[in-house]
Amino acid sequence: MAKAKKESKMIKVTLTKSTIGALKNHKACVKGLGLRKMHQTVEVIDTPQNRGMVNKVIHLLKVEDVK
Repeated sequence: MAKAKKESKMIKVTLTKSTIGALKNHKACVKGLGLRKMHQTVEVIDTPQNRGMVNKVIHLLKVEDVK
């Protein structure tokens, strides 16, 4: 039998500004978070790796905690 996974804390990330003219590594962070288009919102697991990507491109994003 498969064990039930613990519920992981999630964060909701929305791309609010364009990546046109952004640095190559900033574009890679946005893509790594799963964002493709302006005003697209995704929920990602709140891990140190994802928080690092969010902090690098915080000027392009809107971040909310999911309850």
